[in-house]
Amino acid sequence: MNAQFKKGVLELIVLESVRKRDMYGYELVAEVSKVVDVNEGTIYPLLKRLTNEHYFETYLRESTEGPPRKYYHLTAAGVLYRDRLEADWDLFQQQVNRFLKEQRS
Repeated sequence: MNAQFKKGVLELIVLESVRKRDMYGYELVAEVSKVVDVNEGTIYPLLKRLTNEHYFETYLRESTEGPPRKYYHLTAAGVLYRDRLEADWDLFQQQVNRFLKEQRS
């Protein structure tokens, strides 16, 4: 997949993943990787930025498999931001698809 395409939609995929349920970082990397190929070095800076922008809140939860894990929870502002991104994505893909269809005609 084109790296610029992936970069443009990554925030939406991350926000949507956490909207369904709170997740910890590595779990989120695995979830996002089902859609686009990413690694921890891509996801963790994005999570930090989205947390700093108050779209996520974090909390620690004990783990039976090691140290406590930091979970990410979508805030009300995060839900609104995710909704705006989805609307932008829908409009963008409609415009691109319409253009491509017109060019083929």
